[in-house]
Amino acid sequence: MLFFHHIYNSLIISTLKNTRCLTAFFGKRSSRFLLSNCQISPRNLRSNFFQALFFLKNFDKTVPFHPLRRAWFHMVLLTVVCTLLSSCKMGQRILSDIQQLPSSSTQPSPTPSGGDDKSTKPTDAASTTKKEDKSAYPWGNNDYDGKPWVTNASRPLSISQGLQNRHICIWPSHGRYYDQAKETWKWQRPFLFGTTEDLFTQTIVVPFLIPMLEKAGANVFMPRERDWQRNEVIVDNDDSQKPNYVETNTMSRWQNAEVAGFSWKQETYVDGDNPFEAGTTRMAKSVKNMGSEISYQPDFPESGNYAVYVSYPTVEKSVDDAKYTVWHQGQSTVFRVNQQMGGSTWVYLGTFYFDKGCNQYNRVILSNESDCKGYVTADAVRFGGGMGNVVRGGTTSGMPRCLEGSRYFAQWAGAPYNIYSPKQGTDDYRDDIYCRPYMANWLAGGSCYQPDSTGKKVPLELSLAVHSDAGFNRDYKSIYGTLAICTTPTNDGMYDGGISRQASKTFARSMLDNMNRDIKAQFGKWTLRELWDKSYIETRVPEMPSAIIETLSHQSFPDMVMAQDPNFRMTMARSIYKSILQFINESHGKHYTVAPLPPSNIRCEFSSGDELVIRWDATTDELEKSAKPASYILYRKTGVGAFDNGTAVKGNSYKMKLQPGVVYSFKVSAVNKGGESFPSETVAALHNSGATRSAVIVNGFHRLAAPAVRETSTEQGFDFDLDPGIGYGPTAGWSGRQTVFDKTKIGIEGPGGLGYGSSEWQGLFLAGNDFNYAYTHAEAMKGLLEYNVSSCTSKAVETGQVNLMKYHLVDMILGLQKDDNRYVSYKTFTPAMQSALASFANSGGALMVSGAFLGSDMTEKADSTFLADVLKVNYAGQVYREADNSVKGMGTTFEYYNQLGEEHYAATACDILHPLQPAYATLVFSTGHPAAVAYGGSDYHAFTLAFPFECITSYRKRAAMMKAIVNFLGNN
Repeated sequence: MLFFHHIYNSLIISTLKNTRCLTAFFGKRSSRFLLSNCQISPRNLRSNFFQALFFLKNFDKTVPFHPLRRAWFHMVLLTVVCTLLSSCKMGQRILSDIQQLPSSSTQPSPTPSGGDDKSTKPTDAASTTKKEDKSAYPWGNNDYDGKPWVTNASRPLSISQGLQNRHICIWPSHGRYYDQAKETWKWQRPFLFGTTEDLFTQTIVVPFLIPMLEKAGANVFMPRERDWQRNEVIVDNDDSQKPNYVETNTMSRWQNAEVAGFSWKQETYVDGDNPFEAGTTRMAKSVKNMGSEISYQPDFPESGNYAVYVSYPTVEKSVDDAKYTVWHQGQSTVFRVNQQMGGSTWVYLGTFYFDKGCNQYNRVILSNESDCKGYVTADAVRFGGGMGNVVRGGTTSGMPRCLEGSRYFAQWAGAPYNIYSPKQGTDDYRDDIYCRPYMANWLAGGSCYQPDSTGKKVPLELSLAVHSDAGFNRDYKSIYGTLAICTTPTNDGMYDGGISRQASKTFARSMLDNMNRDIKAQFGKWTLRELWDKSYIETRVPEMPSAIIETLSHQSFPDMVMAQDPNFRMTMARSIYKSILQFINESHGKHYTVAPLPPSNIRCEFSSGDELVIRWDATTDELEKSAKPASYILYRKTGVGAFDNGTAVKGNSYKMKLQPGVVYSFKVSAVNKGGESFPSETVAALHNSGATRSAVIVNGFHRLAAPAVRETSTEQGFDFDLDPGIGYGPTAGWSGRQTVFDKTKIGIEGPGGLGYGSSEWQGLFLAGNDFNYAYTHAEAMKGLLEYNVSSCTSKAVETGQVNLMKYHLVDMILGLQKDDNRYVSYKTFTPAMQSALASFANSGGALMVSGAFLGSDMTEKADSTFLADVLKVNYAGQVYREADNSVKGMGTTFEYYNQLGEEHYAATACDILHPLQPAYATLVFSTGHPAAVAYGGSDYHAFTLAFPFECITSYRKRAAMMKAIVNFLGNN
């Protein structure tokens, strides 16, 4: 017995001390799991008893165990041996560690879910000591403690209980692909209810989910192009000349890095081409200060928002804090990039608004200044998502790259051929599905979470595929709902990093439960389907916890009525974000805080002379106790420039002095330990020296909505001609008008089926509500030197926080505001607003109102009375659709946006408003219907536009029209 005691003693100690022996005995995945949880370092130790080890291994081979059972048999055997060794310190330590290992069927006690900051003690990186034992949590003590891939160094907040230093891979499902069998480019899913899954899932991921994760501190990689910008400009050392590419050398000079890099030498690429092997790269030794620089100054074909990507090679002694400065409209934002990972591909920094043309106020500068000793490397910088440029079947897709499948972006991003084309170029459909998780593994290979494979060393620790699926209910009214998918049995039930694949099931279940709770709380109904543990590529292939979320059914119209409401998509995205926040932090044994909701009720008013006070209110999140704002960030811009990087503000107000003749814009976000909210709407202000009058712009255009619904006993669908709805900023989600409404055709996919439609909008990024129209109106008032101009939300007026009686002029923006009797009320004139405006008019004020639907939901008796008594108009009871977009009158002619497009939201339909004497029509549409009604009584003056003022296409025409209107209103 003593002999076997010594044999096992030597065997277990030497095995646990040697990585190769441990791997040979337990298998790669089980050994990694034991090492990470038992806290046994494999370094600087040796093995002494190989023959005994092989004896035990050969004995194990004779036992017909299933691989998963074999792994647990090893653990049991290890426990027995440690019991025999209980008299020695090593044995006691090993036994103690094993007893702390989590069961494969249970999860550790969760960290308090979004607990109140006052009652929970943070265990984030800043407060965690090296001795802290987290072996009871799924990741054990395996955690990434290096610098993030990308850090926004200009961000005025510190996140300690969010997703700081976490790296996540997320993708919207499908995209445009080349069908070899049919020799054509096509969508992977059919047109249904104005969209296709290929487009729809992007409208959840790109504008909502990814920004939420990034505002919580995460680095998010998407294995598809994320930028909704069809233009693309690349500046590279191989192909660019002054002033586009300029190197400045000081103490440490730029030199060739002797590593292949990107070169844009072709307009299009064929299968197998790798643009990251066609060029050269640069490098310079790092310095503390007075660094050398490279300036990347593009020539932008159009003003607009452009994503900024950088590339660089990773070399020996690459620094982890390369400094990139993005200059956008003269405003600078600094990023630090960890070049020790993610080399030789596109690395996303952020999205910024750049001016048309080529100038030093719109560029990127790379410096070799660093706190590390080593090398800063450089390659190309890319601005904008661009058009698809991979040729298949002799043609490109003809679509923006962001709408293509992952396969083509992966090639453009320098991925190896086996990553983006595992089917060797014979099946782009299957290639695209495989490519998404393959890219995740390629990037994560060699990181602490995927140590046994090679790759770019990006510590990705979670992947999520966001889909919608098919299915419907025959009653035409029931929600089909949400399904989640994971895959746990593969690879002995373990991931490369030593974590059980059961973690994926925990994550998927959390998403389902949270989504069911959050959607029902906001919208009153939802359907939770089930959780599948099945073999799907997107959950089987990733070497990290992963899931597919089938958000809803794109074939079910009741689902799509909710899904096409941006409020719904925002709620769904926030629910997914919270599930990711919870899962990742609990997996590492950390507390977390949910980021707050955007501030509400923002308003700005002059306190005296040129001093402006901006105020706002906190928004309570009824579902998350921890989502309380701790402070705020005030963003401001002057004139047409860019918003700055923000100023941290403790309270709910901020004072500043304004320069005369400059339009200032402000927006506010809320912050706490968990991250930053989305911003509030924008308010604007203008100070004129010597002004004797004051004007307030009241923004009442808050609407976000799905298109009008056509629902009868025989028909079902969206009526885009009646009302196309309005999105949150631009959207790539629409394919075209629905053309088939026949309920009997339910379930038929493709032409003739219920929901099928046209394709006139595919590839377009249709403009929506950007909540920035106070600036447009204030800009049009710049020539009115006798006025100081401030602005507020309509809620500030309705709640009495802004008193209209202080002002000479009220300019009310109503855009496409109207109440469509769905989930959020958007009534144009609420009872409180009617009362405030009536009182203002009765006191002799001057009132300007503009909007497309000023009478559509003003049909109650009190509503009609308000229209007649205050605005002096009568709603004609129908909606006017113009033949063209011209408006005439007041000695001029101008055009306004009345067709869906990319430049500005459109008033595709307008109410007919007839003047009531003594009011009269001053402008007319092309068909003769009144476009504006003026009232110039002895009591007060009013001017009502039957279309949104901000939709006038010409800046000069807007300014001229504003001057004429204000001159009329001021003569009372």
